[in-house]
Amino acid sequence: MAIRPVLTMENPILRQKARKVNTFGPALQRLVEDMLETMRDEPGIGLAANQIGMPQQVIVVELPKDEEDPQSGRTFAVANPKIVRASREQEEMEEGCLSVPGLVGDVWRSVEVTITGQDVHGKRIRIKARDLLARVFQHEIDHLNGILFIDRVESPDKIRRIVRPEEAKAEEGQEEAALI
Repeated sequence: MAIRPVLTMENPILRQKARKVNTFGPALQRLVEDMLETMRDEPGIGLAANQIGMPQQVIVVELPKDEEDPQSGRTFAVANPKIVRASREQEEMEEGCLSVPGLVGDVWRSVEVTITGQDVHGKRIRIKARDLLARVFQHEIDHLNGILFIDRVESPDKIRRIVRPEEAKAEEGQEEAALI
């Protein structure tokens, strides 16, 4: 397993449609393992293969354990995922992305989705998801179609800059140094 660099939004691979996976075997299993390790290292809760430069239709998702959410704590690896059902009920929530560092935005997504795809062995799977899991599946499947969450934000005023704690400390230290 290896941690791979995550591409950022200016990389054209993120705007291309990913290729369907036709071969299931050790190479795909290694890719999924690398994706999981990379996602956990960032840390993130979802990752699409094209985010690490592999334009294949593969996503991984892992929600943190939450005793109130029975879908949490599970790891999903799906090849050729497709949304086959989406609820009409939608909810607007803040999203961020490993490929769009430093920005978050409010995005409308279906509250429930059903996806189909294949596991790493090529076996057909069907997953019903709601709430955060449904949102993450929609976000990652968008990646496979060349769509970033910022494309789904209704207006620029719904995009915000965020500062990670380590960046805030560095900026704070710079400001203090400038004041001395």
